[in-house]
Amino acid sequence: MLHLYLKSLHIIGFVSWFAGLFYLVRMFVYYSEAEQKPEHLQEAFKKEYIQMQKRAYKIICNPAMMITWTFGILMLINSPYFLQQGWLHIKLVLLVLLTGYHIFCKKTIERLEKGEKYMVFNSFQYRLLNELPTLFLVAIVLLAVVKNLINFVYLLLGILAFGFLLFLAAKAYRKHRESK
Repeated sequence: MLHLYLKSLHIIGFVSWFAGLFYLVRMFVYYSEAEQKPEHLQEAFKKEYIQMQKRAYKIICNPAMMITWTFGILMLINSPYFLQQGWLHIKLVLLVLLTGYHIFCKKTIERLEKGEKYMVFNSFQYRLLNELPTLFLVAIVLLAVVKNLINFVYLLLGILAFGFLLFLAAKAYRKHRESK
């Protein structure tokens, strides 16, 4: 019974974490697009987006990541036999990479706030960056649901194909926006 409560809180955490990451990187897109506004408005828009990014990171992303990790680890303590399953090892690697993405977002906020141009992208590149959590989400959920029934090579190929389709969709959307 305890395992089900831990799993529920883990799911609530990761849903919130992904929502926060999607929202945060979308604000990076808006920040980048503020460069296209009239010069007298740019600074005010950028300042507002920085505040929104910092709040989303601090109020949504960080607590949700901590909830996800905490209840995931508690599930493993409660049911240590999961640690013997190969799918979980892959999931944990993906979670470490997702945490790296999370930290990268924090560094991006800091760079934008300082006005640094190093590792600052244009709006299209941020749109692509915003699709990365989608790939993590699909891979992690598939691993957690189908566990050892899935061939990881096929999963990886499917995720890469899905990523390529997301890239094509982003390019098509960019072309559509530019034609208007």
